Amino acid sequence: MGEGKNLVGVDIGSSSIKVCQAKEGRRGLAVQRFGYEPLPPQAVVDGQVMEPSVVVETLKRVLAASKVRMKEAALSVSGQSVIIRKITVPVMTEAELAEQITWEAEQHIPFDIKDVQVDYQVLRRRPDASQMDLLLVAARKDQINEYAQLARDAKLKPVIVDIDAFTIQNAYEAMRGLSEQETVALINVGASLSSLNVLSGATSTFTREIASGGNIVTEEIQRQTGVPFEIAELYKAGESPDGGPIPPQVAGAIDQVVDSIAAEIQRSLDFFMATSGEGEVARAVLTGGTSNLVGLSAAIQRRARVPVEVWNPVQNCAVESGVDGVLLQRRGPQLAVALGLTLRRTREARS
Repeated sequence: MGEGKNLVGVDIGSSSIKVCQAKEGRRGLAVQRFGYEPLPPQAVVDGQVMEPSVVVETLKRVLAASKVRMKEAALSVSGQSVIIRKITVPVMTEAELAEQITWEAEQHIPFDIKDVQVDYQVLRRRPDASQMDLLLVAARKDQINEYAQLARDAKLKPVIVDIDAFTIQNAYEAMRGLSEQETVALINVGASLSSLNVLSGATSTFTREIASGGNIVTEEIQRQTGVPFEIAELYKAGESPDGGPIPPQVAGAIDQVVDSIAAEIQRSLDFFMATSGEGEVARAVLTGGTSNLVGLSAAIQRRARVPVEVWNPVQNCAVESGVDGVLLQRRGPQLAVALGLTLRRTREARS
């Protein structure tokens, strides 16, 4: 992926900030540092930072508590400011494509081209049809700059800004590998957003973000029980603030939202199968902070009709001294993006 040292992975999510620092060696990946701290509700909404000072102070605390001293960092963005499209263009050379990509991007991106950072990857060349398929990615410059400034304000040096769905792909490929003969759906369910990335072999062929996640479960529990957000979060995790019984409405609220999330994932996979021309999805891999929600994997498997595996990305990582291995495993699903980010290096040919 690159040369130099692994960067500090910084995941600024809707409900929490996660950081991870790891080292790649001959025996695999070793986690050197990690940290987690929740954010107040509404501090970050759909990838948009509402309270910058709160985010910066939280990030500073996470870095201090986890004893991360390295300054070079990789960040990621998501939400409505990120556009990912698979497009088809006439066959051309790399030089011709570099000249044409701005014009091509203008046809597919609902933002002024001057306001976005554009990147692309050639997925497949089809000489018989004189066409080639591209993965086109665009992110609004104002969001990239905002996240970079948050990192600078926390005394970090932002080096790379990635996309959430692709960081999950990097982490999965590094930890589990990818088969050229298999189509796999990577599903990351977070607090307010879920991402779907379908890989045919080692290539991303379909991505979609779904505006749904664990916060909707919490809000539904609040609506049905009348408790504050913090207590609803405990109920969602199967806990009670005083050790007493959990209200019977909680199970129904969870089931209702879980089925809704699963239905959205099913519709996205059905759309992929109907339009992609790729092979059938062999299996789905579920991760993210909401992946362990009761009934979620079973609901996705039932609706999407594919086997679903819940994946803890740090399960097979080595742990260096000073890292709480038990806590790392418990926080593992929430660290998927941060782990993918720390795989990026200080020197890369192309970000």
